[in-house]
Amino acid sequence: MTVHNIVVVSDLHCGCQFGLCPDAVRLDGGGTYHPSRLQKIVGEWWQEWQHDWLPVVCRGEPYVLVINGDALEGRHHNATTQLSQNIADHQRIAYDCLYGLRNNAAAAYYVRGTEAHGGPAGEYEERLALQLDCVPDENGLYTRWELRYKTAGGIIDFQHHIATCGSNQYETTALCREYAIACEEAGRWGYEAPAVVARAHRHRQSETRVPTRDGYGICFTTPGWQLKTPLT
Repeated sequence: MTVHNIVVVSDLHCGCQFGLCPDAVRLDGGGTYHPSRLQKIVGEWWQEWQHDWLPVVCRGEPYVLVINGDALEGRHHNATTQLSQNIADHQRIAYDCLYGLRNNAAAAYYVRGTEAHGGPAGEYEERLALQLDCVPDENGLYTRWELRYKTAGGIIDFQHHIATCGSNQYETTALCREYAIACEEAGRWGYEAPAVVARAHRHRQSETRVPTRDGYGICFTTPGWQLKTPLT
């Protein structure tokens, strides 16, 4: 089956009081967590995006899902904003948020995010990716640090991390740099240069285009699904 659509999500931060959250969460101890007013609004956007917008832009055709890191919040930086300190609760929430998207996908890939959220070597994310039946790499692992996905239009290079910026004036600087580095590394090692470079981590949507032999290359970052936290 030929798939022409790739759907990318990142930075859900499930398990945080400011992250994506279902209507009600049953915690390990038997209690229930109910999302805040603002979490409910973000949750409504998630449902609208998934059920109303996505079928239209994909024209009802199948898609491949790429989860580009930080689906879970994790325990980190002495933070007190987690709705539970049990990572199993975080994984359960993330699965509840993602399973519908995953079930409708022809295949799914998981790119590891920040160790502070996904655990050392992405151990929390690995368990979630296994549960979501993501495509394993050549070593049989269900998560990876980088995904080079081959399409008819060229290579799409997925990684989670990219530099952030403190000024809107320079928001696309790191994107141009990231695309240049990806092309340089491809040249050094004899790989096909990417047509598209996809990153996350910033929690902001941004895109830049660079002239190439084939017209232009694209570097973009995906927005996050987490509200502002004390760390931002």
